Amino acid sequence: MEKSQKIKCLVVGGAGFIGSHLVDRLIKTGFSVSVIDNLSAGKKENLNPRAKFFRADIKSGGIKNIFRNEKPNAVFHYAAHIEARDSVKNPLNDAMTNIIGGLNVIEQCRKFGVKKIIFASSGGEIYGNASQIPTPETFPLSPISPYGVAKLSMERYLSSYAALFGIDYLAARYGNVYGPRQNPCGESGVIAIFGQKMMAGKTPTIHGDGKQTKDYIFIDDAVDATLLCFKKNVSGEINIAAGKEVSVNEIFARIKKIVGFKGMPRYAPLPSCGFKRGCLCIDKIQRDLGWWPKVDFSDGLSKTIIWLKENQELR
Repeated sequence: MEKSQKIKCLVVGGAGFIGSHLVDRLIKTGFSVSVIDNLSAGKKENLNPRAKFFRADIKSGGIKNIFRNEKPNAVFHYAAHIEARDSVKNPLNDAMTNIIGGLNVIEQCRKFGVKKIIFASSGGEIYGNASQIPTPETFPLSPISPYGVAKLSMERYLSSYAALFGIDYLAARYGNVYGPRQNPCGESGVIAIFGQKMMAGKTPTIHGDGKQTKDYIFIDDAVDATLLCFKKNVSGEINIAAGKEVSVNEIFARIKKIVGFKGMPRYAPLPSCGFKRGCLCIDKIQRDLGWWPKVDFSDGLSKTIIWLKENQELR
Protein backbone atom coordinates (compact mmCIF):
# COMPACT_ATOMS: atom_id res chain seq x y z
CA MET A 1 0.00 0.00 0.00
CA GLU A 2 1.10 3.59 -0.62
CA LYS A 3 2.24 5.79 2.23
CA SER A 4 -0.71 7.22 4.16
CA GLN A 5 0.20 10.82 3.25
CA LYS A 6 -0.45 10.02 -0.42
CA ILE A 7 -3.80 8.33 0.09
CA LYS A 8 -6.97 10.40 -0.15
CA CYS A 9 -9.89 8.94 1.78
CA LEU A 10 -13.54 9.88 1.40
CA VAL A 11 -15.75 8.90 4.34
CA VAL A 12 -19.41 8.78 3.39
CA GLY A 13 -21.38 9.27 6.59
CA GLY A 14 -18.38 10.83 8.29
CA ALA A 15 -20.46 12.90 10.75
CA GLY A 16 -22.15 9.81 12.14
CA PHE A 17 -21.25 7.66 15.12
CA ILE A 18 -18.77 5.18 13.67
CA GLY A 19 -17.89 7.33 10.66
CA SER A 20 -16.77 10.33 12.71
CA HIS A 21 -14.51 8.22 14.92
CA LEU A 22 -13.05 6.70 11.78
CA VAL A 23 -12.41 10.16 10.31
CA ASP A 24 -10.59 11.22 13.48
CA ARG A 25 -8.32 8.21 13.36
CA LEU A 26 -7.62 8.48 9.65
CA ILE A 27 -6.56 12.10 10.08
CA LYS A 28 -4.48 11.28 13.15
CA THR A 29 -2.75 8.54 11.15
CA GLY A 30 -1.86 10.99 8.39
CA PHE A 31 -4.42 10.37 5.66
CA SER A 32 -6.07 13.15 3.67
CA VAL A 33 -9.78 12.96 4.49
CA SER A 34 -12.97 14.40 3.05
CA VAL A 35 -16.50 13.73 4.31
CA ILE A 36 -19.94 13.44 2.76
CA ASP A 37 -22.91 13.59 5.13
CA ASN A 38 -26.43 14.99 4.86
CA LEU A 39 -26.59 15.49 8.66
CA SER A 40 -29.92 13.70 8.91
CA ALA A 41 -28.42 11.42 11.55
CA GLY A 42 -24.84 12.68 11.73
CA LYS A 43 -24.06 15.77 13.78
CA LYS A 44 -22.01 18.88 13.02
CA GLU A 45 -20.21 18.61 16.35
CA ASN A 46 -18.89 15.19 15.30
CA LEU A 47 -17.10 16.66 12.29
CA ASN A 48 -13.33 16.84 12.46
CA PRO A 49 -12.28 20.41 11.48
CA ARG A 50 -9.32 19.01 9.55
CA ALA A 51 -11.61 17.06 7.21
CA LYS A 52 -13.05 18.67 4.11
CA PHE A 53 -16.83 18.54 4.55
CA PHE A 54 -19.54 18.28 1.89
CA ARG A 55 -23.17 18.33 2.94
CA ALA A 56 -24.88 16.07 0.44
CA ASP A 57 -27.29 13.14 0.22
CA ILE A 58 -25.97 9.86 -1.18
CA LYS A 59 -29.17 9.45 -3.22
CA SER A 60 -28.35 12.66 -5.08
CA GLY A 61 -26.60 12.77 -8.41
CA GLY A 62 -24.68 15.75 -7.04
CA ILE A 63 -22.19 13.54 -5.22
CA LYS A 64 -20.68 12.89 -8.65
CA ASN A 65 -19.03 16.31 -8.56
CA ILE A 66 -17.53 15.58 -5.13
CA PHE A 67 -15.95 12.38 -6.42
CA ARG A 68 -14.71 14.15 -9.54
CA ASN A 69 -13.08 16.98 -7.60
CA GLU A 70 -11.74 15.04 -4.60
CA LYS A 71 -10.44 12.04 -6.56
CA PRO A 72 -10.36 9.67 -3.53
CA ASN A 73 -8.20 6.56 -3.61
CA ALA A 74 -10.35 4.85 -0.97
CA VAL A 75 -13.98 5.29 0.03
CA PHE A 76 -15.40 4.33 3.41
CA HIS A 77 -19.15 3.91 2.99
CA TYR A 78 -20.70 4.41 6.43
CA ALA A 79 -23.88 6.31 5.57
CA ALA A 80 -27.03 4.34 6.29
CA HIS A 81 -30.52 4.25 7.66
CA ILE A 82 -29.71 2.14 10.73
CA GLU A 83 -33.08 1.37 12.32
CA ALA A 84 -33.90 -2.33 11.81
CA ARG A 85 -37.37 -2.10 13.37
CA ASP A 86 -38.21 0.97 11.32
CA SER A 87 -37.08 -0.88 8.18
CA VAL A 88 -39.85 -3.42 8.85
CA LYS A 89 -42.40 -0.61 9.01
CA ASN A 90 -41.05 1.25 6.00
CA PRO A 91 -38.86 -0.99 3.83
CA LEU A 92 -39.03 1.34 0.82
CA ASN A 93 -37.53 4.22 2.77
CA ASP A 94 -34.81 1.91 4.09
CA ALA A 95 -34.02 0.63 0.60
CA MET A 96 -33.86 4.12 -0.89
CA THR A 97 -30.95 5.02 1.38
CA ASN A 98 -29.29 1.68 2.03
CA ILE A 99 -29.57 0.17 -1.45
CA ILE A 100 -30.21 2.95 -3.98
CA GLY A 101 -28.04 5.47 -2.15
CA GLY A 102 -25.36 2.86 -1.54
CA LEU A 103 -25.36 1.80 -5.17
CA ASN A 104 -24.97 5.44 -6.18
CA VAL A 105 -21.82 5.61 -4.04
CA ILE A 106 -20.42 2.45 -5.64
CA GLU A 107 -21.18 3.77 -9.11
CA GLN A 108 -19.23 6.96 -8.44
CA CYS A 109 -16.35 4.80 -7.23
CA ARG A 110 -16.42 2.97 -10.56
CA LYS A 111 -16.68 6.13 -12.63
CA PHE A 112 -13.83 7.92 -10.89
CA GLY A 113 -11.35 5.10 -10.42
CA VAL A 114 -11.57 4.46 -6.68
CA LYS A 115 -9.20 1.64 -5.77
CA LYS A 116 -10.81 0.40 -2.53
CA ILE A 117 -14.26 0.51 -0.90
CA ILE A 118 -14.68 -0.22 2.80
CA PHE A 119 -18.33 -0.89 3.59
CA ALA A 120 -19.95 -0.90 7.03
CA SER A 121 -21.98 -4.09 6.95
CA SER A 122 -23.79 -5.60 9.93
CA GLY A 123 -22.80 -8.87 11.52
CA GLY A 124 -25.59 -8.25 14.00
CA GLU A 125 -28.24 -8.45 11.25
CA ILE A 126 -26.84 -10.16 8.17
CA TYR A 127 -26.69 -13.69 9.63
CA GLY A 128 -30.26 -13.53 10.91
CA ASN A 129 -31.35 -16.14 13.44
CA ALA A 130 -28.10 -18.10 13.20
CA SER A 131 -27.95 -21.65 14.54
CA GLN A 132 -24.16 -21.48 14.95
CA ILE A 133 -22.96 -19.32 17.83
CA PRO A 134 -20.45 -17.66 17.59
CA THR A 135 -21.23 -17.17 13.91
CA PRO A 136 -18.36 -17.28 11.37
CA GLU A 137 -18.18 -15.48 8.03
CA THR A 138 -18.88 -18.77 6.23
CA PHE A 139 -22.31 -19.25 7.84
CA PRO A 140 -25.22 -19.00 5.35
CA LEU A 141 -26.63 -15.48 5.26
CA SER A 142 -30.32 -15.15 6.06
CA PRO A 143 -31.19 -11.67 7.36
CA ILE A 144 -34.64 -11.15 8.87
CA SER A 145 -35.09 -7.37 8.68
CA PRO A 146 -35.17 -5.34 5.46
CA TYR A 147 -32.22 -3.46 6.96
CA GLY A 148 -30.24 -6.71 7.03
CA VAL A 149 -31.41 -7.54 3.51
CA ALA A 150 -30.09 -4.15 2.34
CA LYS A 151 -26.70 -4.82 3.93
CA LEU A 152 -26.53 -8.19 2.18
CA SER A 153 -27.57 -6.56 -1.10
CA MET A 154 -24.72 -4.10 -0.81
CA GLU A 155 -22.25 -6.88 -0.15
CA ARG A 156 -23.48 -8.62 -3.30
CA TYR A 157 -23.13 -5.42 -5.33
CA LEU A 158 -19.59 -4.96 -4.05
CA SER A 159 -18.75 -8.53 -5.02
CA SER A 160 -20.22 -7.92 -8.47
CA TYR A 161 -18.27 -4.70 -8.98
CA ALA A 162 -15.08 -6.45 -7.88
CA ALA A 163 -15.62 -9.16 -10.49
CA LEU A 164 -16.74 -6.82 -13.28
CA PHE A 165 -14.59 -3.74 -12.71
CA GLY A 166 -11.78 -4.85 -10.41
CA ILE A 167 -12.72 -2.57 -7.49
CA ASP A 168 -11.33 -4.07 -4.31
CA TYR A 169 -13.63 -4.05 -1.28
CA LEU A 170 -13.91 -4.93 2.38
CA ALA A 171 -17.29 -5.63 3.99
CA ALA A 172 -16.77 -5.04 7.71
CA ARG A 173 -19.43 -7.09 9.47
CA TYR A 174 -19.61 -5.25 12.76
CA GLY A 175 -21.14 -6.49 15.96
CA ASN A 176 -23.15 -3.96 17.95
CA VAL A 177 -20.79 -1.00 18.15
CA TYR A 178 -21.24 1.27 21.18
CA GLY A 179 -19.46 4.18 22.80
CA PRO A 180 -19.21 8.00 22.82
CA ARG A 181 -21.24 9.84 20.12
CA GLN A 182 -23.82 7.08 19.77
CA ASN A 183 -27.29 8.58 19.47
CA PRO A 184 -29.39 7.81 22.58
CA CYS A 185 -32.58 9.10 20.99
CA GLY A 186 -33.14 6.52 18.26
CA GLU A 187 -34.50 2.97 18.42
CA SER A 188 -31.11 1.27 18.02
CA GLY A 189 -28.11 1.54 20.32
CA VAL A 190 -29.50 0.05 23.52
CA ILE A 191 -26.53 1.10 25.68
CA ALA A 192 -26.82 4.79 24.81
CA ILE A 193 -30.62 4.68 25.05
CA PHE A 194 -30.64 2.97 28.46
CA GLY A 195 -27.88 5.22 29.80
CA GLN A 196 -29.65 8.41 28.75
CA LYS A 197 -33.01 7.32 30.16
CA MET A 198 -31.71 6.05 33.48
CA MET A 199 -29.62 9.17 34.08
CA ALA A 200 -32.83 11.16 33.60
CA GLY A 201 -34.71 8.88 36.01
CA LYS A 202 -36.86 7.48 33.20
CA THR A 203 -37.83 3.84 32.78
CA PRO A 204 -36.16 2.05 29.86
CA THR A 205 -38.07 -0.51 27.81
CA ILE A 206 -36.69 -4.00 27.26
CA HIS A 207 -38.15 -5.76 24.24
CA GLY A 208 -38.63 -9.48 24.83
CA ASP A 209 -37.66 -11.16 28.09
CA GLY A 210 -34.25 -9.47 28.11
CA LYS A 211 -32.41 -12.77 27.90
CA GLN A 212 -31.66 -12.26 24.22
CA THR A 213 -27.99 -11.62 23.52
CA LYS A 214 -25.89 -9.61 21.11
CA ASP A 215 -22.20 -9.02 20.57
CA TYR A 216 -21.10 -5.56 21.77
CA ILE A 217 -17.82 -3.99 20.63
CA PHE A 218 -16.49 -0.65 21.86
CA ILE A 219 -15.99 2.02 19.20
CA ASP A 220 -12.21 2.27 19.70
CA ASP A 221 -11.82 -1.46 19.08
CA ALA A 222 -14.06 -1.32 16.01
CA VAL A 223 -12.01 1.52 14.50
CA ASP A 224 -8.71 -0.17 15.38
CA ALA A 225 -9.78 -3.34 13.58
CA THR A 226 -11.08 -1.42 10.56
CA LEU A 227 -7.88 0.56 10.10
CA LEU A 228 -5.78 -2.56 10.52
CA CYS A 229 -7.79 -4.27 7.79
CA PHE A 230 -7.38 -1.19 5.58
CA LYS A 231 -3.63 -0.91 6.11
CA LYS A 232 -3.15 -4.64 5.50
CA ASN A 233 -5.38 -4.40 2.42
CA VAL A 234 -7.77 -7.12 3.59
CA SER A 235 -10.48 -7.95 1.04
CA GLY A 236 -13.85 -9.66 1.18
CA GLU A 237 -15.95 -10.11 4.28
CA ILE A 238 -14.75 -10.06 7.87
CA ASN A 239 -16.39 -10.05 11.30
CA ILE A 240 -15.35 -7.22 13.60
CA ALA A 241 -16.74 -7.82 17.07
CA ALA A 242 -15.91 -8.79 20.65
CA GLY A 243 -16.85 -12.44 20.19
CA LYS A 244 -18.88 -12.47 23.42
CA GLU A 245 -22.59 -12.62 24.19
CA VAL A 246 -24.16 -10.02 26.48
CA SER A 247 -27.87 -10.05 27.35
CA VAL A 248 -30.12 -6.99 27.47
CA ASN A 249 -30.91 -7.75 31.12
CA GLU A 250 -27.19 -7.67 31.92
CA ILE A 251 -26.79 -4.32 30.17
CA PHE A 252 -29.68 -2.90 32.19
CA ALA A 253 -28.23 -4.20 35.47
CA ARG A 254 -24.75 -2.87 34.76
CA ILE A 255 -25.91 0.61 33.73
CA LYS A 256 -28.32 0.72 36.67
CA LYS A 257 -25.39 0.18 39.01
CA ILE A 258 -23.17 2.76 37.29
CA VAL A 259 -25.75 5.58 37.32
CA GLY A 260 -27.52 4.64 40.57
CA PHE A 261 -30.92 4.10 38.95
CA LYS A 262 -33.54 2.89 41.45
CA GLY A 263 -36.28 1.64 39.15
CA MET A 264 -36.98 -1.49 37.14
CA PRO A 265 -37.35 -1.85 33.37
CA ARG A 266 -40.58 -2.00 31.43
CA TYR A 267 -40.96 -5.11 29.25
CA ALA A 268 -42.56 -5.13 25.80
CA PRO A 269 -42.97 -7.80 23.09
CA LEU A 270 -39.90 -8.71 21.03
CA PRO A 271 -40.18 -7.16 17.55
CA SER A 272 -40.82 -9.48 14.62
CA CYS A 273 -37.28 -8.85 13.34
CA GLY A 274 -35.68 -9.70 16.68
CA PHE A 275 -33.87 -12.92 17.54
CA LYS A 276 -32.73 -14.67 20.71
CA ARG A 277 -28.97 -14.93 20.28
CA GLY A 278 -26.27 -13.07 18.41
CA CYS A 279 -22.51 -13.43 18.67
CA LEU A 280 -19.83 -13.25 15.99
CA CYS A 281 -16.86 -15.54 15.55
CA ILE A 282 -13.69 -13.45 15.30
CA ASP A 283 -11.26 -16.30 14.60
CA LYS A 284 -10.57 -15.01 11.08
CA ILE A 285 -9.39 -11.53 12.07
CA GLN A 286 -7.42 -12.95 15.00
CA ARG A 287 -5.75 -15.56 12.80
CA ASP A 288 -5.03 -13.35 9.79
CA LEU A 289 -4.17 -10.06 11.51
CA GLY A 290 -3.47 -10.91 15.13
CA TRP A 291 -6.20 -8.52 16.26
CA TRP A 292 -8.33 -8.85 19.35
CA PRO A 293 -10.53 -6.35 21.25
CA LYS A 294 -8.74 -4.45 24.01
CA VAL A 295 -11.59 -2.67 25.79
CA ASP A 296 -13.35 -4.70 28.47
CA PHE A 297 -17.15 -4.41 28.39
CA SER A 298 -17.27 -2.86 31.87
CA ASP A 299 -14.70 -0.23 30.90
CA GLY A 300 -16.52 0.50 27.66
CA LEU A 301 -19.80 0.99 29.51
CA SER A 302 -18.20 3.37 31.99
CA LYS A 303 -16.60 5.43 29.20
CA THR A 304 -19.92 5.63 27.38
CA ILE A 305 -21.87 6.75 30.45
CA ILE A 306 -19.23 9.37 31.27
CA TRP A 307 -19.53 10.77 27.75
CA LEU A 308 -23.35 10.82 27.98
CA LYS A 309 -23.13 12.74 31.27
CA GLU A 310 -20.70 15.26 29.82
CA ASN A 311 -22.66 15.78 26.59
CA GLN A 312 -26.29 15.82 27.63
CA GLU A 313 -26.71 19.28 26.12
CA LEU A 314 -25.93 17.83 22.69
CA ARG A 315 -28.81 15.39 22.73
